[in-house]
Amino acid sequence: MDKLLRTASLLFSGLFAGFLLGVLVLESSLREYDAAVYTQVRQVELDSLDTLASVTLIPAIITTVVLAIRARGNNRRLVLMAAALLLVVFATTLAINLPINADQGDWSVQNPPADWASLRDRWQVAHLVRTVAAILAFASLITATLSRPTPVPRPTPEAINAGR
Repeated sequence: MDKLLRTASLLFSGLFAGFLLGVLVLESSLREYDAAVYTQVRQVELDSLDTLASVTLIPAIITTVVLAIRARGNNRRLVLMAAALLLVVFATTLAINLPINADQGDWSVQNPPADWASLRDRWQVAHLVRTVAAILAFASLITATLSRPTPVPRPTPEAINAGR
């Protein structure tokens, strides 16, 4: 069960972090374009990317939280850190990115609002925060997976007999 849970947590958090990184690269390249181009691309992004974010982030959070509850030792701290970082992503998304997404969906490509650049900047800064948090969460899960607790050495029969 734990192996399946760990695999699902890694899969969904990795897919989500990669997705956010791809959007970050796209958004960075959009900074060179005017309001009409930016608005048109954002509206295309909003068509399906919110769904992709939901179907990767929500399972990533759920599997990572359950894994944190079941984990022990140093691995538990790493998995708890990953869960906390994913919750930062979720909170940032709800507080900043989704409200701006809703506004941008109603923008006119021919006549974007006058403050479009400041809204773009605010969205992109929040997106950078959640991208870094998602990558750190994924890295934390990888580290937890690769690190094995140091086994406690069992005394050999000779050592037990020598101690008598």
